[in-house]
Amino acid sequence: NLATEYGKDNIRVNCIAPGLIRTDFARALWEDPKNLKRALSGTPMARIGEPVEIAGAAVYLASAAGAYMTGQMMVVDGGATC
Repeated sequence: NLATEYGKDNIRVNCIAPGLIRTDFARALWEDPKNLKRALSGTPMARIGEPVEIAGAAVYLASAAGAYMTGQMMVVDGGATC
């Protein structure tokens, strides 16, 4: 809705939806091997994501390459939602 409302003003509205990323926030999931195995059981790439992999998506959205993208959710989750 925001993309539709603000698009005429050349304001883009997008979001990044990360999967399990090696951050302090998710530490409880990735420090314990049992938890990590369970958390990754449905992830085709079978590994935890790294912060730099989310940063790349943010750089794309902030760059000229993403200038025509609006109203989208960029899922960066190793394929977990497919």
